[in-house]
Amino acid sequence: MKILYGAAPEDVKGYDTEKLRSAFLMTDLFMPDAASFIYTHVDRLLLGGAMPVSKSITFGSGSEIGTPYLLSAREMGIANLGGTGTVTVDGRSFTLENRDVLYVGRGAREITMASLSGKTPARFYMNSVPAGADIPHKLIKKAESKAVDLGDGRRSNKRRLAMYIHPEVTPSCLLLMGITDLAEGSVWNTMPPHLHERRMEAYCYFDMAADDRIIHLMGRPEETRHLIVANGDVVLSPAWSIHMGAGTGPYAFVWGMTGENQEYNDVAPVALAELK
Repeated sequence: MKILYGAAPEDVKGYDTEKLRSAFLMTDLFMPDAASFIYTHVDRLLLGGAMPVSKSITFGSGSEIGTPYLLSAREMGIANLGGTGTVTVDGRSFTLENRDVLYVGRGAREITMASLSGKTPARFYMNSVPAGADIPHKLIKKAESKAVDLGDGRRSNKRRLAMYIHPEVTPSCLLLMGITDLAEGSVWNTMPPHLHERRMEAYCYFDMAADDRIIHLMGRPEETRHLIVANGDVVLSPAWSIHMGAGTGPYAFVWGMTGENQEYNDVAPVALAELK
């Protein structure tokens, strides 16, 4: 488990490309027959990726975070970004097809992941945050998510946001999770940019061609920075940073949030003219 300690906006002013990527960009989460985890001190978010190919993957120990089990005091969202697979939580099995999301409540002890076919393996992306309530596990199928159409094709930012772990779809303690797809011909996401001081966010970009890239903009509105992001990479977005980006080709992203509330619209918009 890799640990990230986060950074203040004043610190980032002096970061070069390598240091900025090390602090905010996570790569190589989806390795064959392995589970990878990153623990960040930014709101204690835990990120993970697993890609079972020739065997199943089991985890659940909390030894690295000081609890009996990984989810002794946490909840988790698991999104399948690949082929059909199964997630078994303490003996209870769930089948996740592409873009299905599983909510795992606090107290789960052992999680096992497997793919239906090694030729088209599942790619399980995980967000986990501290939880103060026991909420039952629930599988949210793609068709059960709540879709919201946003943006404008004339401004190249038309997109469909699908809510999965959200008060309007399925309950959780503090975790929010969903998937956004851009319409054909649109490249810009999360427009207009904004800040949400009471919540942080993470983005997993996926369904990208190997040669395509996302230019992810972050930082304070008056002093922005950028990250060049490839397929399967995850960006950590602290509360003090804007987040917006454009892609060189088609893409989608999983968004996950945690913080003081679950009010999706608790944001402070930033006018494009203010960006520097």
